[in-house]
Amino acid sequence: MTSNEIAQRDDQQAVATQQPAGPTPTAGSTALMQWAQEADLAYQMAQKLAATSFVPQSLRGKPGDITAAILAGAELGLKPMATLKSIDVIQGTPALRAHAMRAVVQQQGHEIELVESTPERCVMRGRRKGSDNWQTVEWTIQRAAQMKLTEKAEWKKQPQNMLVARCTGELSRLIASDALHGMPYVSEELEGTVHAEVVPKKAPLSIAQLTAPTPTQAPAPAVDAEYSVHVGNQPEAGAWDQGAIDGSTDWTPDTEQ
Repeated sequence: MTSNEIAQRDDQQAVATQQPAGPTPTAGSTALMQWAQEADLAYQMAQKLAATSFVPQSLRGKPGDITAAILAGAELGLKPMATLKSIDVIQGTPALRAHAMRAVVQQQGHEIELVESTPERCVMRGRRKGSDNWQTVEWTIQRAAQMKLTEKAEWKKQPQNMLVARCTGELSRLIASDALHGMPYVSEELEGTVHAEVVPKKAPLSIAQLTAPTPTQAPAPAVDAEYSVHVGNQPEAGAWDQGAIDGSTDWTPDTEQ
């Protein structure tokens, strides 16, 4: 056998034993693998956070739901800890809290303004980034009553805040539904509970003012005592204090003895 024949035989054996090449990864599969790795890291984080007070009650003890919330929040541009204060899972439906929805919409460059806010009426307006046209949304207590919303406890306690939450959800869906990524409802719409809303008494105000922390009140100045008691005024230890007895409402002397 010549050297050429030996080389040809070796080449044929190499081809026969060579495994077929797998399909070339696509951009979609690469992105999916990266997402799976992020999901695994998020789950590990969720297991550590599930029992802490940083997790809202609707997610506490549910690492799977926490993981989903963190991943959904990442798509909205929210960091993990901000997500846990911004997203609730209500009857299996993830929803943004009203203040978080405004933040997501504004982060995309869209505008939202509070025009009027009272316990009977809320008016908000907004417009998409680059648009000159404003969209206006109004919610009244009469409208809420027609939907039987005012029968809920939070509507009775905080009607002004609940009207703001309703306006937020409706206006955000109207001007920036693409920014919400499948979470078009505020959790107040689904659950009926207000989360950290601070509504000022006067309008118009910007959302930055609307969501600003409530200023702490300075402690009241100390009031000078109108009188003082000195040790010299007190009876000696073991002495009978008739004045204290006469002024007592807890004990009445036995007058029959």
